[in-house]
Amino acid sequence: MQTAFNDFFAALDQSMADDSLVKISLGNYRGTEPLKNIYVKAVLIKQKAMLSFTYRYKTRDIVKNYTPEEARTELSTHIATDQFRIATLFTTAFDAVLEFNKSNTLTFRKGKASLNVVPEKSHDRTKQRKLEANGKQYLHELQITDAEGKVYKSAQDKFRQINHYIEILSTLLKELPAKDMLHVADMGAGKGYLTFALYDYLTNTLKKPATVTGVEYRQDLVALCNNIAGNVGFDKLHFEEGTIEAYQPEEIDVLIALHACDTATDDAIAKGIHGDADLIVVAPCCHKQIRREIEQHKADNDLDFLLKHGIFTERQSEMVTDGIRALILEYFGYHTKVFEFISDAHTPKNVLIVGAKKGHQDPAQKQLLLDKIKNAKAYFGIQQHYLEKVTGI
Repeated sequence: MQTAFNDFFAALDQSMADDSLVKISLGNYRGTEPLKNIYVKAVLIKQKAMLSFTYRYKTRDIVKNYTPEEARTELSTHIATDQFRIATLFTTAFDAVLEFNKSNTLTFRKGKASLNVVPEKSHDRTKQRKLEANGKQYLHELQITDAEGKVYKSAQDKFRQINHYIEILSTLLKELPAKDMLHVADMGAGKGYLTFALYDYLTNTLKKPATVTGVEYRQDLVALCNNIAGNVGFDKLHFEEGTIEAYQPEEIDVLIALHACDTATDDAIAKGIHGDADLIVVAPCCHKQIRREIEQHKADNDLDFLLKHGIFTERQSEMVTDGIRALILEYFGYHTKVFEFISDAHTPKNVLIVGAKKGHQDPAQKQLLLDKIKNAKAYFGIQQHYLEKVTGI
């Protein structure tokens, strides 16, 4: 047995040395786990030669990476314990088989190569970003990058956050109906990180003519952002001082509101609905209005055992608030998606509500949605959802 092992691993060492290794396959499993096969390939991880093992189970794959020495031990264990009856080494120079024969003797043989292409070894993933830092003066003025376009260490999380948002929005923006000019409003723009990046992505990457307005109630941030927009030549990017509730757009195709607190999210959704926006994207923050209603009325329902705990009441309030928001968007003819995303490494998971305009609902469907909203409110003891008030349903 030892001679066969030595011959097999000598062949493996040779294939790694001359870069001819294609893969290793272990089959004819006789163990007790729901394991079917193990596949091994050479990879480079941080410029270090490793062997990547894919453990193929009936319902899932598990991948683990080992040094050549660790891989030798792992292979020996799986074969010597009679778990796998055959191991095949594929190289571009030859094939080698380590196999238990009918008399349970471990044998080794080499033959003609059946494969002639060595797969790509790089295992390090190059992050494909929607937004690159180089050549972006606005990122420098927003203190994300230095003068050479290198992202500051302290701004790495913010830069990842910006890219994550643009990646999410990219597919949604591409699906918008074609227009001569796209009118976008970013409600609660803050310092304008996303607003600038969105304008850049729309006009320079997608080549969509667009006017983008950032709405922010802090006058100093509005002045800062307008100054930067002028410096970098973003002539159709403008920031306005004011609240989401007070903002009155003449025309709106896309409305975005990220982390607008409590009912400010509803004000933003209402602006999009009343403006007949093609796309509404909100990431709600705080859900105080519905939580107060739930706590005040304490409706008798099957969730009493959960809602007596404050943390569960908070989570339930979030789901109920956003669930009714989605129903109201559907009432006004929007196809809705609600999904979870993570904005950056230091921010908890968030919910993103997306509404894409699909046309007006027929009366029967609208009544069905109204009934769902009414029943949901009654179940949780809610008198009125603020979004009902501002949309007039």
